[in-house]
Amino acid sequence: MTLYYRPLIEEQGRHVLAGGWCRFSRVEVLSRDRQAECISAEEVPQDILHRLTSARSDLGTSESNRPQVMGILNTTPDSFSDGGQFDSRATARAHAVRLMQEGADIIDIGGESTRPGADLIAVDEEISRTKPAILDVRQASPLPLSIDTRKAPVAAAALDAGIDWINDVSALTFDSEMARLVASSGAPVCLMHAPSDPKTMQQNAQYEDVLLDVYDYLAARVDFALSQGILRQNIIVDPGIGFGKTLAHNLTLLRGFAVFHSLGCPMLLGASRKRFIGTISGAEKAQDRMAGSVAVALAAAGQGAQILRVHDVRETVQALKLWAAVRG
Repeated sequence: MTLYYRPLIEEQGRHVLAGGWCRFSRVEVLSRDRQAECISAEEVPQDILHRLTSARSDLGTSESNRPQVMGILNTTPDSFSDGGQFDSRATARAHAVRLMQEGADIIDIGGESTRPGADLIAVDEEISRTKPAILDVRQASPLPLSIDTRKAPVAAAALDAGIDWINDVSALTFDSEMARLVASSGAPVCLMHAPSDPKTMQQNAQYEDVLLDVYDYLAARVDFALSQGILRQNIIVDPGIGFGKTLAHNLTLLRGFAVFHSLGCPMLLGASRKRFIGTISGAEKAQDRMAGSVAVALAAAGQGAQILRVHDVRETVQALKLWAAVRG
């Protein structure tokens, strides 16, 4: 019987979670075969407790004692929120400078939309969208840069242009060469859960237990990455909010988010401006979902999320500063 361990965050907990800003003394033990129960952290198997408490790598960012804000730069004509706004070299560079000025810790550059129903684009087209932007942003900013792609040739071109991280929404399943490229480059890689490709993912939003199913998938992908020579300290995990999930699935993942700390990897949350925020808040247009996006980001930070991938950098950075000040 497989057990899953979710640390219960509390202000005066005896243990520091992932070497960060959250603490815990008790852990919820989840299983597919019995009701959840709470135990003291000291009753957790030592290897799991070690993963829960070990400090995560800063992955080249300036500091790791607070949530890192990843600013989104889409060079696509059809992304769900900002498609067509930054698809020229001039607008991409200007937006990257703006993200940097607003306090982004990382900039994530993507050239292929992964919104529900999006079509696959050719490798050459994706490179032509992203590589010039990377070259320009690299000149303008010393921040770590990430390439949001499923394709090894696109990632290789991005690495040549000066990218630092690889953000693969397929978790190394789309391109058989991606794992080898990541391992040989030594670049940090983000592994995200999605039940299928963007074109069909909302048709496959079925789970026995979404929290545990996503955990098992990510655990298997982490094991695969390790088997390919990728270091655990370079692996980031992302539960894939909005990727093949219903509103109820997204909320379940957000409530149980801390369980993914048991994987021993930094955790990324990418919920910015997504449809479920509009459904709950009544904000039909993606551009009107900033406040809801910030609320979700703060909830994730309160569960120890190390990286928050957002469109609204200035507002998220400001909210995090106030959140940290109130927490003391």
